[in-house]
Amino acid sequence: MTLRRVVLLRHGQTDYNVAGRMQGHIDSQLTEEGRAQAVRAAPVLATMPFDRIVSSDLTRAVDTANTVAEAIGLPVKLDPRLRETHLGEWQGRSVAEVEIDYPGQITDWRGDPRWTPPGGESRVAVVERSLPVVAEIDADLAGEPGEQSVLLVAHGGMIGGLVSGLLDLPESVWPIIGGMGNCKWAVVARRADHPRWRLSGYNIGVT
Repeated sequence: MTLRRVVLLRHGQTDYNVAGRMQGHIDSQLTEEGRAQAVRAAPVLATMPFDRIVSSDLTRAVDTANTVAEAIGLPVKLDPRLRETHLGEWQGRSVAEVEIDYPGQITDWRGDPRWTPPGGESRVAVVERSLPVVAEIDADLAGEPGEQSVLLVAHGGMIGGLVSGLLDLPESVWPIIGGMGNCKWAVVARRADHPRWRLSGYNIGVT
């Protein structure tokens, strides 16, 4: 077992974040502040010994990953399995707008990982597609010398779900994993003598 740490970084601020609209698979762009957030985070993340960087293929994640990767000195591999939750008919809408057309369903969605927005996917489905990314990296690095670390650049909802999945938490407690700020990150790690992942930090970042 050589993969000992996974750092999960959320992309920088986007135009949809500013407008308070749900993005999902919409390919939104970083704002000027979002790009600046990535620049500020990059040197901090560059102090960590990463061996690989893998990013969602959505532009907001790719642009964030490329900024950080330049400071770290590693290439970025893209993987669509790290995309944000597909929110179906809710994508592009504000929470208030969704509440008008789908009263009470935002609460259902936030409280139940198996609840699926109309035309979208559940949090459970997101975890089922993203967990293999870590498993494949783990298998690929098996037997490598030293302790390996990977940086995954992705999205707030997906990161919360993937952290829950890596920690093997019961689905009933997934909603207690809070939101992730723009260009903030979570860290899961494991000891050589104990293969189970544990949470080392959450919503860490530069002020």
